[in-house]
Amino acid sequence: MASSSRRTRYTIFAAGLALIATALASCADAEMPAAKGCAPLARPEPNAPDQRPAFAGQTRACADRSNVAFDVVVLAKGLEKPWAVEPLPNGDLLVTEKVGKMRIVTAKGDTGDAIAGVPAVDARGQGGLLDVALSPGFPTDNTVYWSYSEPRQGGNATSVARGVLSADRARLADVRVIFRALPVYDGDKHYGSRLAFGPDGMLYVTLGERSDKPMRPQAQQLDSHMGKIVRIAPDGSVPPDNPFANRKGALPEIWSVGHRNIQAAAFDPQGRLWEVEHGTRGGDELNLIERGRNYGWPVVAYGVEYSGQSIRGAVTARDGTEQPIYYWDPVIAPSGMQFYTGDAFPAWRDSVFIGGMKATSLVRLKLDGTRVAGEEHLLTDRGQRIRDVRQGPDGALYVVTDAANGELWKIVPRR
Repeated sequence: MASSSRRTRYTIFAAGLALIATALASCADAEMPAAKGCAPLARPEPNAPDQRPAFAGQTRACADRSNVAFDVVVLAKGLEKPWAVEPLPNGDLLVTEKVGKMRIVTAKGDTGDAIAGVPAVDARGQGGLLDVALSPGFPTDNTVYWSYSEPRQGGNATSVARGVLSADRARLADVRVIFRALPVYDGDKHYGSRLAFGPDGMLYVTLGERSDKPMRPQAQQLDSHMGKIVRIAPDGSVPPDNPFANRKGALPEIWSVGHRNIQAAAFDPQGRLWEVEHGTRGGDELNLIERGRNYGWPVVAYGVEYSGQSIRGAVTARDGTEQPIYYWDPVIAPSGMQFYTGDAFPAWRDSVFIGGMKATSLVRLKLDGTRVAGEEHLLTDRGQRIRDVRQGPDGALYVVTDAANGELWKIVPRR
């Protein structure tokens, strides 16, 4: 009887511990907005409600209302699935279209003809002409860089090319491919890719892992560019201080590993590289990128498969991998990213803007150091998939919409 009594007391004690653990897990649901005395941003129910964030504020941040009055000026219509917008020093805009065209839209909204000299692209599925970036020395060298899905024997892969924009801005000369991702794969998804020049003068290129389940493990393999951020010099050569430059069997361009599909990347005013990558159903991630680190995919991930099943072999935390600074469940489908530093909208300083395609909004995150302090969704009334967002020299924000009849918008203070 004494033994039975002890077992009973132990069972009750264990059950109590379990209830406490459950309560603690709910608190860590990582300090939901209501617990912090603020209203949550209105969002649909998560796809993976049983998953718990790793720390307070990692998901479902407080709603932040900046109360900024602005107008949207439609500068151009009829763009064929625009993918990127890059402001030029004189106020004009360089725009890429997924179908393989690059053109200039003037500050007044006049749309130029397609610029000659762009190589052929494989525009099936998610492929095509992707990002565009100006050389840091563009005012003197007129050099433009772009990424695209390059058709190759046996399939395709992401490549980066550069060329010199002619004085009449009608053509690209001296075109040269400076980077080709490997391996080649016969697919049509997850190419990445954003281009960002760092304060070190190096070019950072984001690359997807090509989506299909047989390709996913390559995001963890150092002999593949798939699912990586790579760092190259402006001429395509490998910087000797890259983390894997001297490791046998590793591709020397690799800067970080374990990514799914990055279509948003930018440097902040402190010179740190951030990216936002697509998750599955749930699990879009905001990451602060550090040299040589592993960001987990496909063995660490939030969210579930598109089928609703768990991501096979994945957990939400694992030793040796980095946690996202923030994640969304359900997803916003992120594309394009801009840290705001302009004078046109003082209230938006210390904010990062992200294009939301699934969210059909321009997503604004308020940052407190390296933590997300609030989230706001703008332009929701327009119901458009936002593909890219960039800050112009005038402090205005420029946005392109992801549509067959895409538009270029200029966001300006309301007068």
